[in-house]
Amino acid sequence: MKFDHINQLCDIVRETSFALHWYHRNGHMEKVYENGLRHRLRKIGLDVSRQHPPQVYDEDGTLIGEFFADPYFENQLIVELKAARAVVHEHIAQLLGYLKLGRVETGMLINFGSPILHAKKYFMTDPNPV
Repeated sequence: MKFDHINQLCDIVRETSFALHWYHRNGHMEKVYENGLRHRLRKIGLDVSRQHPPQVYDEDGTLIGEFFADPYFENQLIVELKAARAVVHEHIAQLLGYLKLGRVETGMLINFGSPILHAKKYFMTDPNPV
């Protein structure tokens, strides 16, 4: 699918997450929500990479490794999924680290673990693009 703006993709992921949370509620393992979200988004035609391994570069552009983030949608959005009682600062730091290391502009942190779904967008603008 093609999106005019990243916000359209984020809206679809947020709405699908809400529907998944409404149906399954909280209390499952993180992997259940990850599989459900990937399944539902693939059904509507989104490109979903499972545990996408972005490459990590040092400040001089040298490739120094890979990491495995949660789902990566349409080659432009990392979604960090949690099934925790509450979102804590470490969850946000983890997502921001993924964005920075993977040189990805946009990410979402979604927590299915509480009775109320938490879904928030984060943006990482690299001041020194390569």
